[in-house]
Amino acid sequence: MPLATSKHIALITFCEFCGTFMFLLFAYGGVTVGNIAIGGEPSTTNEYLSFLLFGATSFGVSLAVNAWIFYRVTGSLFNPAVTMAFLLAGLMHPIRAVILIVAQLLGGIAAAATIDALTPGSLSVANVLSPNISATQGLLLEMFLTAELILSIFMLAVEKHRATFIAPLGIGLALFIGHIVGIYFTGAGLNPARSLGPCVVTKSFPGYHWIYWVGPGLGAILATAFYKLLVAMDYRDANPDQDCESPPPLQVSQE
Repeated sequence: MPLATSKHIALITFCEFCGTFMFLLFAYGGVTVGNIAIGGEPSTTNEYLSFLLFGATSFGVSLAVNAWIFYRVTGSLFNPAVTMAFLLAGLMHPIRAVILIVAQLLGGIAAAATIDALTPGSLSVANVLSPNISATQGLLLEMFLTAELILSIFMLAVEKHRATFIAPLGIGLALFIGHIVGIYFTGAGLNPARSLGPCVVTKSFPGYHWIYWVGPGLGAILATAFYKLLVAMDYRDANPDQDCESPPPLQVSQE
């Protein structure tokens, strides 16, 4: 894909920063409300599951809303792993990818700093690896969860069809289910910008922080490879007429 004009690059970069900031501001804000409501740590299973659902909903809905807002301007990537996948798929110029990744990382830091400044107590939205799993397990979980998210973007937004206009809903749901599965084990990073922001603001980088970069990066590679395989195998012809106004008439044999 060719590099856009400098005017458009500036607009896209600014809006990608704003979109990432707004997405993570409301997502971090939802998690912060949940933390305040339970007093820091859930004391019962039901309380924990309610907190998990609240956090997953905050991230999923925030992504859906803000992706819908900025989709026509930037494509609403909001995630360095998604940007990497677009680059690997040949959908983005390398220079544009680098610029957007910087904007996304800065947006994540700004969102974490804003929530830290506007809410009581210390910031508590960082990704935390469960003591019940190893860094390798966490890495692979991050890879598969991110791959699911990116594949939803490829198939719902990149591939044009009658449901493309509601792609943000499906993508938000993909992030929602990723958080349902991942929060307990890894804190559900799925996005280096999401993981970096709280660490920068709190000046705390755990030894396993690398999994929130490598895992989503591997997820981007996996999702892109699978998407390109589907395209190479002409998946569109495997189940045709999905976007027809009405199904084709049945062909009745005259034999």
